Amino acid sequence: MALYRKYRPASFAEVVGQEHVTEPLSTALDSGQINHAYLFSGPRGCGKTSSARILARSLNCVEGPTSTPCGKCDSCIALAPGGSGTLDVTELDAATHNGVDDMRELRDRAFYAPADSRYRVFIIDEAHMISKEGFNALLKIVEEPPEHLIFIFATTEPEKMLATIRSRTHNYPFRLLTPPAMRGLLERVVAGEGKNIEDAVYPLVVRAGGGSPRDSLSLMDQLLAGSGPEGVTYQRALALLGVTDSALIDKAVDALANQDQASLFGVVDDVVDAGYEPRRFATDLLDRFRDLLILKAVPDAFERGLVDAPAGAQEVLIEEAQALGQATITRCAALVNEGLSQMRGATAPRLLLEILCARMALPAAGMTVEALAQRVEALEKGRGNAPAVTNSAEETAPVLSSGRRYERPSKAKREEPAQPAVEEDPVITEARRAREIMDRNRAQTEPESEPVPVAVPEPEPQPNSPRNAAEEWTQILALVKESNLSAWIAARDAVAADEQTEADELLVRHHTGALAKFVNSEANRKIYAEAAEKALGSPLTVIAVVGDRQKEPSQPGKAEAAPSGIIPQETGLDPAELKSNSNSALERARAMAEAYQKPASTQPQPSANTSTPASTDKPEPRWKARAQKYRSEHQHNVDNGFNGVPLPPEPPEEEWDSVPPEPADPSPRAPVPEKPELASKKEQDDEFLDQIAEGPGEADHRKPLDIAGELVEKHLGGQRLR
Repeated sequence: MALYRKYRPASFAEVVGQEHVTEPLSTALDSGQINHAYLFSGPRGCGKTSSARILARSLNCVEGPTSTPCGKCDSCIALAPGGSGTLDVTELDAATHNGVDDMRELRDRAFYAPADSRYRVFIIDEAHMISKEGFNALLKIVEEPPEHLIFIFATTEPEKMLATIRSRTHNYPFRLLTPPAMRGLLERVVAGEGKNIEDAVYPLVVRAGGGSPRDSLSLMDQLLAGSGPEGVTYQRALALLGVTDSALIDKAVDALANQDQASLFGVVDDVVDAGYEPRRFATDLLDRFRDLLILKAVPDAFERGLVDAPAGAQEVLIEEAQALGQATITRCAALVNEGLSQMRGATAPRLLLEILCARMALPAAGMTVEALAQRVEALEKGRGNAPAVTNSAEETAPVLSSGRRYERPSKAKREEPAQPAVEEDPVITEARRAREIMDRNRAQTEPESEPVPVAVPEPEPQPNSPRNAAEEWTQILALVKESNLSAWIAARDAVAADEQTEADELLVRHHTGALAKFVNSEANRKIYAEAAEKALGSPLTVIAVVGDRQKEPSQPGKAEAAPSGIIPQETGLDPAELKSNSNSALERARAMAEAYQKPASTQPQPSANTSTPASTDKPEPRWKARAQKYRSEHQHNVDNGFNGVPLPPEPPEEEWDSVPPEPADPSPRAPVPEKPELASKKEQDDEFLDQIAEGPGEADHRKPLDIAGELVEKHLGGQRLR
């Protein structure tokens, strides 16, 4: 019988290295606090299934539930190691029985009462391999099982189990054994077998077993089976376990300590000739570096059990730790650990091992912290690369034609203090290089912030001059583009007006009413004001209007110029207030007409030749003239029509009567223009709509979606999909 089966524990007291699990379970059994489901998780071979059998035996003992089964009743005898088992304790391997049908069958069997025991126990090993459908089939009975039913799940990957099932169990995590506990277990087993084993063999078995009692007992069983009358020797254990000979490891460590690259590459050749795998040699070398690193930090590591080594090898390990130094051990261990991942599946493992040895033997080949620390450590010990630097300096000195080597006059004075300076050369050079890089980066970043405060006060001499309106608007747009891209896109097509009447305002003309409204909003007006203050040095309010007020449309076919000489009555209303929420232009026109129902002033204005002060000679807005014209026409229709409907127009006496008078005519005009009536109401509305379309703020009657699409096509290069 195999040793791991022969020496399987029969009670919780015999379980080794799992006191954190056995003690709480024993307390719960003695107090009678039994749960309906348990979960034993942990690495393979650490005693999960054995503990599950012990728990089932303790539950069904005649004197139980108890943590110490009697071992005399039928249940204890049947459930003991090597026993026949009972019908009430079922052990299921979920690796092969993981389907929904298997779980349904288990669920149906679980409802039956136990045959001759207290509980019906189901031990499900490798429970993480049950399928999702199988877990769902088992979920209901695990949530609400009968009183006689107990589940024990054993798994190495508890996170793969169904969360609803895992939450209804008591989870006990198992762990691997420590090297001292594992060695004690191996010594008891070897003593029970009556075999002789050298002390140097135990560390090999413990390290090869990896902390698993089952794996370690299997290896020990293999060694005992192949031993002769003299027992298990160290050399035979090395050959059977495939561990690298410690002599090769010692030789490699000595070569690194002495910086002997020839001996180090000779060790690689010996490893290959002896038949060892290069990756296994690297693994064993990493284990040796681990022991040396701990010995360097903890001198009494052997007494504390941190390092397990034969008594004859302890002195050798201490000497190697002192010869290498902590920085060298740390760097070599890091390099070996990195090289192990590269050797996995490599086609030329020997080449990779030789490259690894070359990197370990040359600390100057790396710029890591470990490499720098190793170089400093070598310099402190007085065996750095100073002679090589001196020889290279002498060889590079120029030779004169006379055969003598040229030497500087100051070289003789510097020869004596040159030795300590050369020893510190690598560290000082790297520190100076880092300082130069930092100074260079600081010099590149500092000048960038200097021009910002200097360039601000330059535009102060001419803050708001009307002659420089276009230049001011260009500067404001440049700053707005940097701060707010949306505000810049909305105002980029606006042009500064030639007439600037207010010192603290900047009038710009836009071709789109929606964009002009966007520019005049409170939020965007602050953006333009801040940009103006930065560019000009004083706050400035940007006001956007639609259209060009200086250019009069030349449309001789319309009778718009007939009432040009009439100056309408001044009102306190703003044109923006006349805008209606209605989408119809005609309704907006009617709303504007209702706002100006007051009688118009018919007093003639002085002609252009009359001498008037320059301050009062300002052109009247065109919208007032249009409003007065509309009121006159409306009043004419009321007086001469039928219920506000105009009469058919009379034929004109002369064709030139409808021609607008010359604007230079100084004669006063009548309150109501003499012009022929329109042919119909439709023509009157069409003419009025044409006039309204030319007014400020009423030129754009498109929908916001159309305006946004036009902006995207014009400025962003987009295309319409519909």
